[in-house]
Amino acid sequence: MDTRQQKNKSVSSDEWYTPQWIIERLGPFDLDPCSPISRPFDTASVHVTKEQDGLQYDWGTGRVWLNPPYSRPLIEEFVKKMAEHDNGIALLVNRQDNVMWQEVIFPTAASMLFMRHRVKFIHPEGKKSSPFTGSCLVAWGGYNDLVLSHSRIEGKYVVLNQDKTFSYE
Repeated sequence: MDTRQQKNKSVSSDEWYTPQWIIERLGPFDLDPCSPISRPFDTASVHVTKEQDGLQYDWGTGRVWLNPPYSRPLIEEFVKKMAEHDNGIALLVNRQDNVMWQEVIFPTAASMLFMRHRVKFIHPEGKKSSPFTGSCLVAWGGYNDLVLSHSRIEGKYVVLNQDKTFSYE
């Protein structure tokens, strides 16, 4: 059985924009290190494009919105940097069986939300399309866990590391 991710030429691209309703429910964010050059709306206060190289850019200490390129090795590199930054929310493909999830996300993130419906990403030409798999929102840091758990985004919220979630104490 071929276990490689399916490819569809109409959706196999790193240039897909986050729908605005997701940012409205989770933001505001200080930085988007994977921002498209020509975006339909702001996802954060500061936008870093691929020409500026979000992996080399100093993310500072603020909240990060991460909708990384899904191609390898970029997705893994951005997720590792987010785990080290420990302050933000990432929109990722729902593939918890892979090494990135097992070795980076599960040990470092506070929580995640399995989204109920597939995200309809926006292509630069304006068309909308969903990937073959669902999406997950992953929170790093207590405040981002709180925002995610109260976002009213349909899906299943799961605590990954209780010691990294928001505490009212």
